[in-house]
Amino acid sequence: MNRMVFIGVIALLLFMMDWYVFQAVRSVLDELSGHWKKIVYTLYWLVTVISIGGLLYYNLGGKEDMGRDLRTIIFAFIFVNYFSKFFGVVFLMIDDLGRAVRWAWIQLGGAATASATESGTEGISRSDFLIKSSLVATALPALTMGFGIISGAHDYRIKRRTVSLKNLPASFDGIRIAQISDIHSGSFYNKTAVTGGIDMLLNEKPDVVFFTGDLVNDRADEVKGYQSLFSRVNAPLGVFSTLGNHDYGDYTDWSSAEAKRKNLQSLIQTHHQMGWDLLMNEHRFLTQGNDKIAILGIENWGTGGFAKYGKLDQAYRGTEDAPIKLLLSHDPSHWDAQVRPQYQDIDIMFSGHTHGMQFGIEIGDFRWSPVQYRYPQWADLYQQGDQYLYVNRGYGYLVFPGRVGILPEITIMELKKA
Repeated sequence: MNRMVFIGVIALLLFMMDWYVFQAVRSVLDELSGHWKKIVYTLYWLVTVISIGGLLYYNLGGKEDMGRDLRTIIFAFIFVNYFSKFFGVVFLMIDDLGRAVRWAWIQLGGAATASATESGTEGISRSDFLIKSSLVATALPALTMGFGIISGAHDYRIKRRTVSLKNLPASFDGIRIAQISDIHSGSFYNKTAVTGGIDMLLNEKPDVVFFTGDLVNDRADEVKGYQSLFSRVNAPLGVFSTLGNHDYGDYTDWSSAEAKRKNLQSLIQTHHQMGWDLLMNEHRFLTQGNDKIAILGIENWGTGGFAKYGKLDQAYRGTEDAPIKLLLSHDPSHWDAQVRPQYQDIDIMFSGHTHGMQFGIEIGDFRWSPVQYRYPQWADLYQQGDQYLYVNRGYGYLVFPGRVGILPEITIMELKKA
């Protein structure tokens, strides 16, 4: 199936979902005046036109002409519209299944019982209840995600953690590390809010800053409007960065392999221009007097179908004698798959990638997100023996331009001598 046919089928299925839910809207609004019904119906189908029209335009040749903000608006419409309606469809299908069962019962001679059940002479009928429930089930996710776009997308939170390490040299006792991850600059739509987050980071005055991948969604030029802003991120001991799975441009179409290669080279150059020390399967040493600790950084390495560009053996080579080794690796699945089994002297791995799915619940020490069923380590600090993993919840967002419950994060980790 070629791309145009595939996109056409997707658009048709989305339209059918819209039409299906619209029948419930018509049923509930049947007693409204014609004027108000026209307003509601117009708004309903306007969202559909923006969603499906934007999807078709983007995929059938218009994505290069779309500005960043327009793309964000269209993707928000698509995601919120159909994610919310999915829940409404579930209730409507239950109702339609009940109707089908009653119809079959009538055909088998149970007409009297079926009629009594359907009519619901006392109170609301089961069918009316399910139809109205479907609209509530559609509205609640839409309202929640709307709030997540307006409020949650840039509600930056500082997460403070202290880790004690027995081999930490005395001169590094109390070193403060700031970590950000998953900027996804191609998704931003509020530069003022993004700037506020960077100000929060700088006000912490960290000794060193780590960035653990996904500066862009796909293309290096996405960061152009934000390059000067992220160039402000600095620290006395430096800013060290790695690449994430999205930085390679693996999820978009390129005119040639050479165009994709040049895109990656441009992104690498952007890290350098911002003053970030990009670690491509290599290491650096931080020194204080006669003491040193090693910073290792690898390219993306992930399980479950994600690319394995990283070469930890290459980055590790030459750090054997360092008393403390800190690893920057974008995907937390790398910790269980390779780091812990083969490199027991890597003290802390810093990662991101999961975003906490941008959706979940955090109340005190209780955390839940659907992403935990894919990633056992998906947010915050984990420990196995003397080794630690910290998973940053991400600075930006992808696809859904907001966050619900799992808010964007700036990590401040202090290392103490045990």
